[in-house]
Amino acid sequence: VQLQASGGGLVQAGDSLRLSCAASSGTFSSYSMAWFRQAPGKEREFVAGIRWTGHEYYADSVKGRFTISRDNAKNTVYLQMNSLKPEDTAVYSCASGRPILSTIRNSSAYNSWGQGTLVTVSS
Repeated sequence: VQLQASGGGLVQAGDSLRLSCAASSGTFSSYSMAWFRQAPGKEREFVAGIRWTGHEYYADSVKGRFTISRDNAKNTVYLQMNSLKPEDTAVYSCASGRPILSTIRNSSAYNSWGQGTLVTVSS
């Protein structure tokens, strides 16, 4: 599966941004999808995931502000980010795979990754 992420940019604190990740695979609907981010000098961290069932999972730091969704007809997963904070600044990457439920937040459970898109939130 090839993934192409887009939608990053420079915004101010409190603004919204929507990231998109388009997948090349025709079996997209059978994959779980996730967004991870990596801030400068920090490790990659889980942001949000959505299983093939449609169930959504979020990191505590973004719960209530970010929403992950998928459009299987378009082979695309989205990350709607509202009320952005400077600490959300990072390179955001999408990933696909078939993790079991207990590993959905683990980057090692995903085997395909997009190139990343930079989100910068100014204060």
